[in-house]
Amino acid sequence: MPNKPYLSVVIPSYNEIDNLKNKVLEKVIDYLKNQDYTWEVILTDDGSEDGTLQKLHQFAKKYPQVKVLENIHAGKGPVVKAGMLAALGEWRLFTDFDQSTPLSEIEKLWPRTKQDNEVIIGSREMVGSVRDEEPWYRHLMGRGFNILVQILAIPGILDTQCGFKLFSAQATKLLFNKLYIYGQQEQRSDAFTGAFDVELLFIAKKHGLKICEVPIEWHHHESDRVDPIKDSLRMLRDIIWIRIADLKGKYKNNV
Repeated sequence: MPNKPYLSVVIPSYNEIDNLKNKVLEKVIDYLKNQDYTWEVILTDDGSEDGTLQKLHQFAKKYPQVKVLENIHAGKGPVVKAGMLAALGEWRLFTDFDQSTPLSEIEKLWPRTKQDNEVIIGSREMVGSVRDEEPWYRHLMGRGFNILVQILAIPGILDTQCGFKLFSAQATKLLFNKLYIYGQQEQRSDAFTGAFDVELLFIAKKHGLKICEVPIEWHHHESDRVDPIKDSLRMLRDIIWIRIADLKGKYKNNV
């Protein structure tokens, strides 16, 4: 790549054949090709078993700015970490494969990069956000989880779980290298995402990084990977582990 990219777009994948049929990656490229900055796309795969990886490699052959990372099935946190640390961009965004938040929403985040923010996160809960077609019970459970997050870990952030987050290169290297609960690539058998966003933002707060929350547009996509009750309990457990890890000094500068 002749020029260092200004923006790296990191997209995790796990058994995404249906989304690939919907041409989500083509839409990402079509948007980026019309921008006046340099860019790259990192497709970081989480050990897909449905032919997704082969399709990603076929897609990447069409564009020199697209790279594919192959990972064991370790879950979203470790796979996003691999992609973010492999990226070269001055700014690095991770976004969901199904494009629940369209990539064009980054235009709402760019102005905040001029205000000394190093972590800029999309929010589905702020005034001005658009939350489309989400079942009421899912929204209610999400709000309940956020209340616990604010009490136990990160006060003041309305939506830690939105999969649309932008980091400076410096913040990326600091935060993703300090992930402890979600930092290791260990084989797993399910599609549990967990509270890795909470750990990431907890570390950012601990190290005094300026975090900005921005209202964005988000569209609900039904998934059989989510068990709202079971996953919420597991995420609560992980938040407790994050606090224990902090007490043990796992997030200090000298770790």
